[in-house]
Amino acid sequence: MTEFVLSSPDIPTGGTIPQIFEFNSFGCTGRNESPTLCWSGTPAGTQSLALTVYDPDAPSGSGWWHWMVIDLPANTTRLQPNAGTAGSTTLPTGARQIRNDYGSFAWGGVCPPPGDKPHRYVFTVHALSVPKLDVPDDATAALAGFMINANTIATASFTAHYGR
Repeated sequence: MTEFVLSSPDIPTGGTIPQIFEFNSFGCTGRNESPTLCWSGTPAGTQSLALTVYDPDAPSGSGWWHWMVIDLPANTTRLQPNAGTAGSTTLPTGARQIRNDYGSFAWGGVCPPPGDKPHRYVFTVHALSVPKLDVPDDATAALAGFMINANTIATASFTAHYGR
């Protein structure tokens, strides 16, 4: 059996996220670009995929959803650089971006409060047992996350850090 693995040529696993991926608001001055993400070893039975980027260290009481993409075709193995723009034309056909915790249907870059210890950013690809998640286009990240977890057959993740 092949191992299900997620990586990025732009972000070292366990390393520091480059500033290009920082948000460009809330006092942050990055370019708010989403990284290239690649995965392999998608398990048999996968009918679709979802991608999530989550900061469990955000001082919100519930963490912070930076990016959520659902309904990725099961044969997808890569997201192009900066695929997370609003209205992206480089996401695979049928894929949908869920509203992030900044309020946009796009990648929302890293932007921890100044002086906090570096936050952890967990990038996860979920292999799902359904071809499409039954959530409305304006679903909250919490609802989409619930449906992702209810239909996940396997995950691949890596964590990287960022501080200011």
